[in-house]
Amino acid sequence: MPRAVLFDFYGTVAYAESWGPTREEVLSRYGYVLPDTVRRRWNVETIDGLEHVEHSHSRDQYLAWERARIQDFLEACGVGSDDAERVADDIQTTSQAFTMAAYPEVRDVLTALRAQDITVGLCSNWSWDLDRAVDQAGLTDLFDVAVASAHAGARKPHPRIFEHTLARCGVDAADTVFVGDSFGPDVEGPLGVGIPTAVHVYRAGEEPPRAAPPLPEGAVRVSDLRGVLDLV
Repeated sequence: MPRAVLFDFYGTVAYAESWGPTREEVLSRYGYVLPDTVRRRWNVETIDGLEHVEHSHSRDQYLAWERARIQDFLEACGVGSDDAERVADDIQTTSQAFTMAAYPEVRDVLTALRAQDITVGLCSNWSWDLDRAVDQAGLTDLFDVAVASAHAGARKPHPRIFEHTLARCGVDAADTVFVGDSFGPDVEGPLGVGIPTAVHVYRAGEEPPRAAPPLPEGAVRVSDLRGVLDLV
């Protein structure tokens, strides 16, 4: 039996019932468009694996880094200096305008794990205020440890965030299972730091549909989190 089970947050234990306007929609409000080349370059997945320790010493430093990245994005979109500040304000505000909810099976699964004295942790590529999103999903009481990449100084699949989460949980990688829906960050990442079992959550029927790549050794695939209970 593992001593700890670590979960990704978004797409694994929680989903967005609603989300604020996209960056493209915000740009449109001000008469700008999002070029395809910029869209591809600034997709959030392009920073997966990034280490940013120097920006993670405090909330203010992290938010300042996020703001600088937004300003670089706007410059790439051709937003003029007379509009840049107010468009950046709009993007930074609406990025936090979400309503999170837990998937139906999550509370029962996490409760069952805790009943077996298994440490239940959260390890997420998320901004500084992960606790607000977890609380909104009604899951605060079910995690022993919650780590956001913003605090850890690196985004999955970088080893730093896994090592940080394991240290917070007080467990070794060998005694841990990792569960997540993103293949690189949540399957390849944990296997790369010595976590022996990575569980790929593939919720069939979601839109847009995601490819289900072949599983490497040490990985299993489940359709929802109830499948995790069969592994502990």
